[in-house]
Amino acid sequence: MTLRYGIIGSGMMGQEHIRNIALLDGARVAAIADPNLPMARAAQELAGAEACASYLTHEEMLAAGGLDAVVIAAPNHLHLPILEDVLKTDMPVLCEKPLGLTDAECARIESLQSRRKAPLWVAMEYRYMPAIARLIEEVGKGTAGTVQMLSIREHRFPFLPKVGDWNRFNAQTGGTLVEKCCHFFDLMRLILKSEPIRVYASGNIDVNFLEEDYLGRKPDVIDNAYVIVDFASGARAMLDLCMFAEGSYWQEVVSATGDLARVDARLPGPARFNPDGEERASQILISPRMKRDFRREDIQIDHAIASAGDHHGSTFFQHQRFAEMLRNGGAPDVSVRDGRIAVAVGAAAEESARTGQAVVLPQFTKESAVA
Repeated sequence: MTLRYGIIGSGMMGQEHIRNIALLDGARVAAIADPNLPMARAAQELAGAEACASYLTHEEMLAAGGLDAVVIAAPNHLHLPILEDVLKTDMPVLCEKPLGLTDAECARIESLQSRRKAPLWVAMEYRYMPAIARLIEEVGKGTAGTVQMLSIREHRFPFLPKVGDWNRFNAQTGGTLVEKCCHFFDLMRLILKSEPIRVYASGNIDVNFLEEDYLGRKPDVIDNAYVIVDFASGARAMLDLCMFAEGSYWQEVVSATGDLARVDARLPGPARFNPDGEERASQILISPRMKRDFRREDIQIDHAIASAGDHHGSTFFQHQRFAEMLRNGGAPDVSVRDGRIAVAVGAAAEESARTGQAVVLPQFTKESAVA
């Protein structure tokens, strides 16, 4: 059986999804919905114009039918209105992060999803980056012991230009710590197996976009921050974000430190930003306590998979899992609840950075199992 996908939103991530679906056995993109005609045409060509229908709106695409799943890759502020229509169907959905702009939006989506049986999977690609997946595996089998401290550093390039410049404004993104960093708050929960109870952040817009002006509107998305998250288990995590450090060799470094060892995952930036345009290897490092040695391993990714996007093959590996669920049943790896909590932590971090005060998350203080 060939799985037929519909893509809502055909920008950078929409096209990354198209390239990765093309690598799956028994899957194809059968429809695209996007009101931006040049972008929709480019995506349709990428998917195979003769076999891929194009629609101006997601409503038209849904009404036409003939799909087995929908991928939502539209701008953040459109996720809720699109989902309010899509969740009226029995269609399985893969929705790009963030699930919504605020906890209230995510609560609305959670309520809509609770009324139907078809799955809604939140696209948290970072879980599937091979080096990070390996760190999660090592922590899970006890290599680090009991992890008490988790740090995530992302030093990267500024936000890229997007259609309508939607990613320059908090009102359309939810803020940098929601738009970009919900991935990392999701990883914190997944690795620590605990719920966040308190968030403190310091951040600002200091370098990027200061001279930009959009009909009198000035960009307000922060470009650097430190975020500390306390968890119910007693563990704590920190995010160190810089959006004007595109010269960094390692774009992301995730470090889990326990009473037995520290486990690090190191990831370079996207290949297209490297001087030679080539994919660099990621690394996993294991550093036991009380020893003077450590284990370091380069992690290579198949070239065809790596070159299909900017996320070290993670979009492909996520789609493998999503397709497996479509064929065999089961629950999404990343639930609506997971997506909601990641947004809630990001929104709390944005509030803390504005006010200088720690933000408590009372709705999530009760411990629950994290998938």
